[in-house]
Amino acid sequence: MVLCGALRDRRDLDLHIVTTGGVDAVQVDDWGAARIHRLPWTAPRLLSGVLGRDARRLREYVSGLRPDVVHAHDTYGIMMEPIGTPRVLTIHGFIHADTRVSGTSLARPRALLWKRIETRAWARYPHIISISPYVRERLTGIATGAVHNIDNPIADAFFDVRRTDGAAQVFCAATISPRKNTLAVVDGFARARAQGLRATLRLAGPQPVPAYAEAVRARIRQHGLDDAVVLLGQLSTDAVLSELAGASVSVLMSVEENAPLAVQEAMAAGVPVIASSRCGMPYQIDDGESGFLVEPDRPDDLAARLLQVIGDDGLRDRLARRARDVARERFHSERVATRTIGVYQRACGIPPPPARRSPSAPRAAATTGGRLPD
Repeated sequence: MVLCGALRDRRDLDLHIVTTGGVDAVQVDDWGAARIHRLPWTAPRLLSGVLGRDARRLREYVSGLRPDVVHAHDTYGIMMEPIGTPRVLTIHGFIHADTRVSGTSLARPRALLWKRIETRAWARYPHIISISPYVRERLTGIATGAVHNIDNPIADAFFDVRRTDGAAQVFCAATISPRKNTLAVVDGFARARAQGLRATLRLAGPQPVPAYAEAVRARIRQHGLDDAVVLLGQLSTDAVLSELAGASVSVLMSVEENAPLAVQEAMAAGVPVIASSRCGMPYQIDDGESGFLVEPDRPDDLAARLLQVIGDDGLRDRLARRARDVARERFHSERVATRTIGVYQRACGIPPPPARRSPSAPRAAATTGGRLPD
């Protein structure tokens, strides 16, 4: 909703946000200058809804709004692909890749099915917004339309975090899951503690795979870290802001990611980041300049970086300043909104407007929401 909030206040756009779930009948609400349309979701599983009646209902409803351009996100892109209106797709994640490393039952066949469905839709979009060069790489040989590089925006509140001094804290905002590689975070932290690190580890995120969550708790006990590791559960945005205010460093060791917001939010808050060197994260972090990258399967390397960052105030401050500068340049919502409007105009065949508002700018854009829960 961060991008929607920035687009909502634009005078050159009439924004309609269409999403599904949580209602038994169509519900329309005003949100400032925008309108939010909530449609029922009846399918018991994500896949059956994406390919069935719920998708048809969504397409019919959006068509009835008569938008100039439709901007769809993730699974909504699959559902909206057949619509005749000029359309734009933002890919936030690869469901097939996430499913493959999810640790859930039948992960491999489900991943293969999702890959076929996703790639078929991607190939038919005339405009795709890539939130990371990693996405563009994965689209090679698949996408036939124009691919536009635009980062995900983050909420302005993360740029306003006021850092507090206190005991050293390592913060990790990520689902407790195989894909997020939480066990590696615990192992790296344990090795740093064994080498003298005086800090606590605070893990924030839901636990969708009970067996993996129990393995994480067992590993914490195995390392004797019951008093040094806190499982916070899923946090509100305000709670995440509070955690970042007191964090010495933020860690993310995922094995599959596009452009995780947890990294961008920490950067904006001025918290040094140690992230996995896989997938999209090397495109967010300039190793040694705005943070550090480590192999996600090498806990010794994570331990070494934790000791280095927490033990050196000057280094920590330098990383934080550079990270904040990068975040403001790339991830600020106003910058992202301006670039996104440019893609809408191109999709509609409208030339770039002059500095003042152009009367030919698109007056209606239907933006469908992000990925639905499975």
